Amino acid sequence: MPDLLLGIDVGTGSTKGVLTDLHGQVLKTHVVEHGVSCPHPGWAEQDADQVWWKDVIEVCQTLLNGAPYTGHDVLGVALSAIGPCLLPLDQQGRPLRPGILYGVDTRATQEIQELNTLIGEEHIYAFSQMTLTSQAVGPKILWLKKHEPEVWNKTHTFTTASSYLGFRLTGRHIMDRHTASHYMPLFDPQSGQWSQRYAEHLCPLSMLPDLGWSDEIAGTVTPEAASITGLKVGTPVTVGAVDALSEAISVGVVQAGDLMVMYGSTTFFILVQDQPTPDPRVWTVSGAFEGQINLAAGMATTGALTGWFRQNLTEKAPFSTLFEEASKIPVGSEGVMVLPYFSGERTPINDPLATGMYAGLGLHHTRGDLFRATLEGVGYGIRHNLETFQALGAKVNRVVAVGGGAQSRFWPQLVTDITGIPQILPRVTLGASYGNAFLAGLATKHLTLQDLEQWTSGQDLITPDPANHQRYSLFYPMYLDLYQQNRTWMHRMHGLL
Repeated sequence: MPDLLLGIDVGTGSTKGVLTDLHGQVLKTHVVEHGVSCPHPGWAEQDADQVWWKDVIEVCQTLLNGAPYTGHDVLGVALSAIGPCLLPLDQQGRPLRPGILYGVDTRATQEIQELNTLIGEEHIYAFSQMTLTSQAVGPKILWLKKHEPEVWNKTHTFTTASSYLGFRLTGRHIMDRHTASHYMPLFDPQSGQWSQRYAEHLCPLSMLPDLGWSDEIAGTVTPEAASITGLKVGTPVTVGAVDALSEAISVGVVQAGDLMVMYGSTTFFILVQDQPTPDPRVWTVSGAFEGQINLAAGMATTGALTGWFRQNLTEKAPFSTLFEEASKIPVGSEGVMVLPYFSGERTPINDPLATGMYAGLGLHHTRGDLFRATLEGVGYGIRHNLETFQALGAKVNRVVAVGGGAQSRFWPQLVTDITGIPQILPRVTLGASYGNAFLAGLATKHLTLQDLEQWTSGQDLITPDPANHQRYSLFYPMYLDLYQQNRTWMHRMHGLL
């Protein structure tokens, strides 16, 4: 009987599962596409059962359908998902509404202001090592309490996407500490536990899951879950993680000084640290393993923006065609510049009212100009985040590029030229599900961190073109100015809608 590991990741736009052996060889994969619901401006939701859990069931049934593997071959399961999300459950563990997504959902802007006034922004930052932004779950709990009292009155437990899936498999409510860090100001980063300090303003701590590390076992597969998924009763299931954390592990970003840049639906950054360097512009959170700190950051739209461009500004042209057109356009996109704030912006400006912008347009501009400008706009945003890391003294030894946007060498090369910082590009990237398979082996003691080197071998180094970098360095200050000069307009426009 084979000894296999199962990793599943529920991302913003799709769910992927992978079966591996103990040496990291991929034996079988399956992907399920899904969407995001945006019922109001600034809202982003997904149905916990009809998207998250339904996808997991399909992945398990497909991978474990007996051709040639079954659930009896699986030594352990690890799950990751988008996060941090807010999902209210009733006393039986049933979702009471769709899950409210991470920082791309900006509905709780007013509640951020209320909590800052009530508690004091400086007190929240001193306690949580972060300021309240759209990424924080505490304001979304307050939003639910104010705007959906009928849901609030029925809520027994608050959970997130990965924790809900772990609950469906094991019957246990447990959340990883990386995600819990964003449930501020309810989480104490010093103790790694929930805190009563500000709970009276939000919810009783009894409504929150237990806490664990991503390389720990949350529980085992129940008979009910086994009958639905095809997994064996008693199979160990790990605590879980956010997708970006598992993606970082999948490419060996586990040592202090390792930085992952994930080109996904959003751009997400995870820098592994042994000592925190907190700053209000970014997020200081717990890592995957006990004793580790992550300096994290995230833009709001990356793949989501290129997807919007393809859907609305082309006749659904293949991305390969769009990238080819962009590659023929010179640095600076013939004077077009893009602010990629199409769902507000997270770090480092943390402005949920920021809006996207195409500036410098003329009748001579082509689709290729606009698409390259879109890619460059994301690149400027990445540089803004990396310069923020540098400004606060965070130690970065190496940068690893991952995600769907890194599948083509063109975009990472463009970003490297903009930032002037080399990026390591893994020759094979399978994403968070692959990192989860490794976590399953780690949690079940079938693997150690030393085995990760074998799992992640094979990398290329992308270095900046000096001439391109010099040229981009002339445009980059204009990118920063474009937001500053239009920030008041953006906020005024939001107030009129």
